Amino acid sequence: MTTISVQAAAMIPVARPFIGAEEEHAVIEVLRSGWVTQGPRVAEFEREFSAYIGCDHSVAVSSCTTALHLALVASGIGSGDEVICPSLSFIATANSIAYVGATPVFCDIDLATYNLDPSALEGLITPRTKAILVVHQIGLSAEMKGILVVAKKYGLAVIEDAACAIGSEYEGNLIGKPLGTMACFSFHPRKILTTGEGGMITTNDADLADKLRKLRQHAMSLSDVVRHNAKQVTAETYDEVGYNFRMTDMQAAMGVVQLDRLQSFLQRRRHLASRYDEALQPLPWLETPSVPSNCRHNYQSYMIRLVDASAAKRDLIMQRLLEKNISSRRAIMAIHRELPYRSEQWETALPKTNLVTDTALILPLFHQMTEADQDYIIEVLYSIAR
Repeated sequence: MTTISVQAAAMIPVARPFIGAEEEHAVIEVLRSGWVTQGPRVAEFEREFSAYIGCDHSVAVSSCTTALHLALVASGIGSGDEVICPSLSFIATANSIAYVGATPVFCDIDLATYNLDPSALEGLITPRTKAILVVHQIGLSAEMKGILVVAKKYGLAVIEDAACAIGSEYEGNLIGKPLGTMACFSFHPRKILTTGEGGMITTNDADLADKLRKLRQHAMSLSDVVRHNAKQVTAETYDEVGYNFRMTDMQAAMGVVQLDRLQSFLQRRRHLASRYDEALQPLPWLETPSVPSNCRHNYQSYMIRLVDASAAKRDLIMQRLLEKNISSRRAIMAIHRELPYRSEQWETALPKTNLVTDTALILPLFHQMTEADQDYIIEVLYSIAR
């Protein structure tokens, strides 16, 4: 590699959503229709999402966090219960458990995939354990077979946090064709498919889908669309405590367009990830992503891990990249180190989680990133190695 003598002309971000004229037109159509809240475009997005994933039902909500919250409520998880989840995840994973009054119990990870380690599950199960909240981290599927074996043995619900996993596959099936009871997706701008904010719950259980649709809209007995289209005066009832977790038709219209673009998004990201893999493999001080043969990664993020390093060294490398106009981010957070969940118990019980959160970082990867931008990033990493 040549010595770096110039900087990138502009800052290369870690991520950037791709939003074109089609999305703008779709949103304008909704604005002009007069129906902007949850309505016909949400229903269309749900149908098309189900068709893409290959599941029976999709329920659109306001975020992946609210999706996880509703999934736990619908599973009957509540005060006094325990839910096993990884600490190596965004804090929303644990927060959703806390919202229903349950306690998150953190499980360590597989160091190769950064996902929950099935072999570590049984030691965490108590009479209060009611569910396993599995995270498909940065888009790579967790090892679901082993997790489901444990869940079946102990009668536990399995909910998939698929926030980053749109388009990823496990044993030939798209994530979201639930192996558990439900899978929950995010459409935040950092994700491959975005609606600005928004989320989706997928399930093959019709009764569960009906319950989710009711709960997301204040537990109304009749939806806004049904009341609007009624030919006689009608009034809804509220028979249980519900939530305002609705997606708007503006977001859904954008989502329909983004879903049409998804295959091109995935193809581009996989191409760029393969270029990173090939170029960075020779560097002995870092590890590139490992993808099991039964999985297909969507590369929602491209994360590398530093070998025999520390958090201080990782942060120094990030600073060196920033000085060359390259954004990066620390790797996935360790939830157990954040104040609401901090305890000495977890700091000692999760050595692999601690190692990854201290020594990994995320490099830029997005649809519009040019190969020239990527080559520049790679050259800078080689210059750091020297």
